[in-house]
Amino acid sequence: MRKQQYAVIGVGRFGESIIRELTRMGHEVLAIDTDEDKVQYIADIATQAVQADSMDEKVLRSLDITSFDAVVVAIGEDIESSILTCLTLKEMGVKKIIAKAHSPMHGKVLSKIGVDLVVHPERDMAIRLARTLVSNSIIEHIDLSAEYGIWEIVTPRSLVGKNLKDSGLRPKLGLNILAIRTGDDIVVSPLPEHVIQDGDILVVLGPTRSLEKLNGMD
Repeated sequence: MRKQQYAVIGVGRFGESIIRELTRMGHEVLAIDTDEDKVQYIADIATQAVQADSMDEKVLRSLDITSFDAVVVAIGEDIESSILTCLTLKEMGVKKIIAKAHSPMHGKVLSKIGVDLVVHPERDMAIRLARTLVSNSIIEHIDLSAEYGIWEIVTPRSLVGKNLKDSGLRPKLGLNILAIRTGDDIVVSPLPEHVIQDGDILVVLGPTRSLEKLNGMD
């Protein structure tokens, strides 16, 4: 995996977590914050930590911000600073901008100004927790967008003994089985004739509504 360069603006809990994980994965990370204490705190973790105003284009240019593979705007509660920072980065031609949203309206504004990926950490964590609480069949899930995802689901009893072609998952629900795990064995891109067994874990790609229907099947 190629070592990449990332900049994270805002060293709160969200920003710190991203910095720690990217660094752990072996990438280079520039941390930026206006708070000197936060900069000093993260200096031993990030590749480089700088106290700077992220809305100052001259400062960002001096940091060669446009050379980074992606910039994460993880600014705290200051929504105005978040939006203006994203606008500045967009106008400078940054390759990819990811920004944390504090509310649905904030997220809409970020999307409108051209942010490549808007994340809602609190909302997404709440959804993940709610799904875990109400279902014992979801092993893991990745939300690709608000409408699509990839879920690992324990096979519903009604599908046991059927092959994928006869299961109706694709024509009726628009779901694609990416892989099937049986114990320690995994079949990637299973054929239509593959028979689903009791206890199989299905790795399924498709619309979130359809995934929820599959998860609700007996």
